Amino acid sequence: MTTTTEPVGALVRRWRERRRRSQLDVSLAAELSTRHLSCIETGRANPSRDMIRRLCDELDVPLRERNALYLAAGFAPAHPERALADLGAARAAVEAVLAGHEPNPALAVNVRWELLAANRAMGLFLGAGAGEPADPPFNVLKATLHPDGLAGRIRNLPQWRAHVLRRVRRQLDRTSAAGLAELLAELESCPAPRADAGEVAPPGPADDLVVPLLLSTEYGELALLYTTTVFGSPRDVTLDEIAIETFFPADPGTAATLRALAAP
Repeated sequence: MTTTTEPVGALVRRWRERRRRSQLDVSLAAELSTRHLSCIETGRANPSRDMIRRLCDELDVPLRERNALYLAAGFAPAHPERALADLGAARAAVEAVLAGHEPNPALAVNVRWELLAANRAMGLFLGAGAGEPADPPFNVLKATLHPDGLAGRIRNLPQWRAHVLRRVRRQLDRTSAAGLAELLAELESCPAPRADAGEVAPPGPADDLVVPLLLSTEYGELALLYTTTVFGSPRDVTLDEIAIETFFPADPGTAATLRALAAP
């Protein structure tokens, strides 16, 4: 859980500025006066528990950071944090999505892209292309961009690396999650290939729609698209930070290869 010694007003102001919202805009949306919001931010007024909830809802503050605001205001945290194994129906939903996505790769990660679970198809690529991490947990993005991981197999590495770094920067801006700034710095320190070094593959049918992952594997050349799924209206910190990444074939050859790998 995020802890802080900062007053609650400073945290509210920081999240408002992070969301690039004015005091007038937030006060109107959260149904309080601009003067009251100003007094909260400067410490001249203490927000109630309900007021913190309303401001956090309006500013889309992640649940882990909401707990920090409650603590800073002298209240008990509002959102529990359970292990994935203790999430009951939500865990079953994650497992159902991963299993149901076969023969295509899928995995579940937390806010720092640390691997929580993967289906068999994803395991083939993680095992084949990603070295064992020095310290657990296994970080999917480190394994992807590290020269000893999948980076040497990614045919459009300059394009994919730039895309990954943008995702991490957006995640850091949106969540301010602990460890993300360090992850971004480590990923940026991975060797950057030249855009003209020959890794960029010729454009394919999917390139006009999304950024594909073009991967050379022992099973052949693969082109993959991905989608991200998150839980709606989570109340648990762990659940709020889970994302399920599902990969789809971007061409008929990839689809045929994935089907063949899944065959008994």
